Amino acid sequence: MTPTGPFRESALSFGCAGETLQGVLATPADTPVHGLGVLIVVGGPQVRIGSHRQFVALARRLATQGHATLRFDVRGMGDSTGMPRSFEDLHDDIAAGIDALLATPGVDRVVLWGLCDGASACLLYVDAARDARIAGLALLNPWVRSEQSLAQTHVKHYYRQRLLQRAFWSKLLRGGVGLRAIQDLLRNLRRQRRQPKATQRSFQQRMASGWQGFDGGLLVLLSDTDWTAREFGEQYRNDEAWSQARGRHGVVWRPIEGADHTLSAAPARMAAEESTLAWLRDLG
Repeated sequence: MTPTGPFRESALSFGCAGETLQGVLATPADTPVHGLGVLIVVGGPQVRIGSHRQFVALARRLATQGHATLRFDVRGMGDSTGMPRSFEDLHDDIAAGIDALLATPGVDRVVLWGLCDGASACLLYVDAARDARIAGLALLNPWVRSEQSLAQTHVKHYYRQRLLQRAFWSKLLRGGVGLRAIQDLLRNLRRQRRQPKATQRSFQQRMASGWQGFDGGLLVLLSDTDWTAREFGEQYRNDEAWSQARGRHGVVWRPIEGADHTLSAAPARMAAEESTLAWLRDLG
C-alpha cells in the first residue's frame, strides 16, 4: 500500500555499548507527532530494510498516521559497528533504540514491533528490563524453535493431514515415498517426547515470563501458512512454561490469511499494517 499521507525520513546514528548503530527515522510531515512511537526490532541475519522492504513500508505507513517509527541495524549488522550477536543478546541494542526514539520531539512512549526472533527479542527485553517506557509489543510470528516444538508441529500439521490422503497410502503400498514418511513420523514422535536438559531457563521460558510480567498491550500477528507461527501457537497452547501466561488479559490476536513468514504478498503486508494501526489507536 502506498502511504496515504506525507512523511519525512532522516538518518540517525546513536551509541550502544561503545559501538555506533545506524537507523532511519520516519515521521509525519504535515501532522503532529503522536506520543506513541514505534521501534522496529530487527533480529536474525537481517537489516533495517527487511525482506522485500517490509520494514521500510511499515515505518512509512505508520508515520503517515502520526507515529514516529525507527528502524535500525543492531550491532554487527548492516551499517552498524560491532560484532554480530544472537537475538538473545539484543538488550543493549533495544535500549539504545528506545533512547534514540524518545529523543524525537513529541514521543513519550514506545511500542516494540518485531518479526520472528526480533519478536522474541522484544519479549526477552521486557522480561529482563521491566522498562516502564514500553507501552506495548507487536509480535509477528515469534520464534520459539526447538527440536521438540518443530517435531510436535510437524506431527500435528503435516503428518496428520498426510495420513488421511489416499495418495499417501498408495505410495506406502508401493514401497515408495510413503514408507520414508512413516519413518520420518516415527523420528518426529521420538523427538517430541524427548525432554530437554534442565539447566538454566531457556529463551522460550524467558519469553513466557516476559509475556506474563509485561503490563502493556500485546498484539500477536500470526501468518496462517507459516511453520514458525504454528510452532508458536502450539507452544503457547500446550507448553507448561506458558500456562500462567495463557491467563493474561489484554492480548489481541490477529491471524493474517494467505500470509507467509515475512508477508511477501502485498495483501498480507497491508493487513498487518492495518491491524497494527488499529491496535495502536486502541492503545492510545
